Order: sequence, then structure tokens, then C-alpha cells
Amino acid sequence: MEHQEHQIQFMPKDPMEIDYEALPEDASLGAHLGAGALAGIMEHTVMFPIDSIKTRMQMNLSSKEISKGLFQSISKISSTEGFYALWKGVSSVILGAGPAHAIYFSVFESTKTFLCNRLTTSHTNKIVTDENHPIIASCAGIAATTASDALMTPFDMLKQRMQASAAYPENKSTSIRLLKLASDIYKKEGIGAFYISYPTTLLTNIPFAALNFGFYEYTSSILNPKHIYNPYLHCVSGGIAGGIAAALTTPFDCIKTLLQTKGISSNEAFRHVTGFKSAAKALYKQGGYKAFWRGLKPRVIFNVPSTAISWTAYEMCKEILIKT
Repeated sequence: MEHQEHQIQFMPKDPMEIDYEALPEDASLGAHLGAGALAGIMEHTVMFPIDSIKTRMQMNLSSKEISKGLFQSISKISSTEGFYALWKGVSSVILGAGPAHAIYFSVFESTKTFLCNRLTTSHTNKIVTDENHPIIASCAGIAATTASDALMTPFDMLKQRMQASAAYPENKSTSIRLLKLASDIYKKEGIGAFYISYPTTLLTNIPFAALNFGFYEYTSSILNPKHIYNPYLHCVSGGIAGGIAAALTTPFDCIKTLLQTKGISSNEAFRHVTGFKSAAKALYKQGGYKAFWRGLKPRVIFNVPSTAISWTAYEMCKEILIKT
């Protein structure tokens, strides 16, 4: 890692020479947690209105508003429901994404290093490694998403309930206040409601993580073989990886949305689904194969830039924490 130390030492003079993919080997656990937390918050909040549109599409809500295109939909909903309509649920993301992504990045880095030490000729006692192995990165991504989703799933469910409630202003039983909503769901549906989508979330995010990290490292190895910080190449690599992963896992995401919002669905069949299989059957009965691809466009549009946002915020926070 001599090149990393040299690059960080001269960072003020040449900011383009920062190693992008990982913290320096002497970075503390706190640096990893802080960098990952900021990355997660930035990733989800900046693109939050796009995610709200995706949720409405998958729930088949506000069909008139979402039929003319993504940005026209944002404009229409903002003008008819108010500026904050597409931001409802962001408080849940802020509370959950920080800790979840802190765990995500830390587990990813430590797992990748562990696997590199065991399966390659590379050996280090540090938490990170700059080795580039797409398959190992995919395995590390699977471990990371399994750990972080255990924490994030309840917050994600609350977020989607709040997003959906924005389209139901007449529904007085659906609170848009985070703590009250959580209390209401617990009283009416029990603790299981917060984790009913966890298996499906893993079915969505495990292949997403494997595809995302695998394609990212593979693309980076081609476009940026020296692994130095280059914002253009990393944006391209991250965009390609995030877009492919998001597109291929959209059917699982549709099922997850149904499970997380079944308690407030206007569709009677959806309200009685009990798990992945019954949710998939209900979706197919309602709309055929097309029902599994609702929200594809906003999901891809959300994930392409969010990958770049996440890594950029991670790198920025890393530099701040390392120097303080």
C-alpha cells in the first residue's frame, strides 16, 4: 500500500491521485463506520423523490401522475400534493441508512480482506486491501448486505408506508409521523410486520450486491487498472454496475414493496399475502408478468447516480476523518 500513503500525503497538491476504493490501511474502525454512514445517507436522500415515484408505480398508485414520464410526475405531484409529498419517509431513511451503511461498508471491507488473505497470495493484518477480485468482491457484498439489511429492513418498511400514505391524504388511519406510524403498525400488525419482507429483501439485495460489486470491480479493472481516484471513470463504472444490478433485480423489488405496504393496500388480495410466494402469485394475478417490472425506469435512474453519490461521499468523509 505504499502508493496509497504517497497519494494521501500529497493529496492537497494533487487531489486526483487519491485511492478511491478503500480507506487507507491505517484507518480506524470509526473512520469506516463514519464514512459508510455518510455515504448511505447521501445515497438515499439525494435521490429520494425518484424512489417515491418508484414506490407509487409498484403500488399502482397515482397512475395519472406517473403516466407521462418521471420528471413530469415529480412536477405534477409536487404541484397537486405539495413540495414535501415526495419527501415523506425521508426521516426513516436518515435514521436507518446511516447505521446500516456503516455496517455495510465495514463488513464489506473486512470480509473482502479476509477472503483475499485466505484465497489469494495477498496477506495483510489491516481491515482493508486494495486487491481487485470481482468474485471475492461479490461474496463480500453478499455478507455486507445480509448484515446491513437486518438493521435497515424495518426502516425501509416505514419509509415505504410513509411514501404510500402521501398518496392517501383521505386515509386518516395512516400516520406520516415516523414514531406514531411505527407504534400503529406494531399495535395492528405486530412485530412481524417490520420483518415480513426481510427474506425477500435478501433475495433482492444479495444478487444486487453481487452484481453491483462484481461489475463495479470488473469494469474498474478495465477502465482504471491503476485503481487511482478518477471521478469520471468511477462514475462510469458505478453507473454501469448499479444500473445492471437494479434492472435485473426489479421483480424482487416489486414483491418486497407489496409485502411492506400490504397493510395499507387498496387491493384486498394484496392485504392477505403472507410471504414471497403468495405475494408473487398475487402480483401475477393482478397484472401478469408486467406487474413484476413496475418501477423499472425510476429504479434504474435511482441506482445509477446513487452508486456514484455513495462512493463519493464515502471518500469525502474518509478524508475528513483521517485528518481529524
